[in-house]
Amino acid sequence: PLSSRDRAVLRAVAAGRCKISHTDGDVLVVDGLCFADQFAGPRLAAAGLITDAGSGTARLTPSGQALLAAA
Repeated sequence: PLSSRDRAVLRAVAAGRCKISHTDGDVLVVDGLCFADQFAGPRLAAAGLITDAGSGTARLTPSGQALLAAA
């Protein structure tokens, strides 16, 4: 089950506000700032909900899109 925070992160990713910083250990960056929950990005990526679309830009996977649409 996803928390409210996870859903908010998925909405931010869908809005194009997130990057994945590989230089900082795959930390999720939202609006240019490292996200306080350092485990959210790797956890959502491991769950197959977000991915790196190239150049560090975070994108929803089809599973992430479906989950967000159902919420």
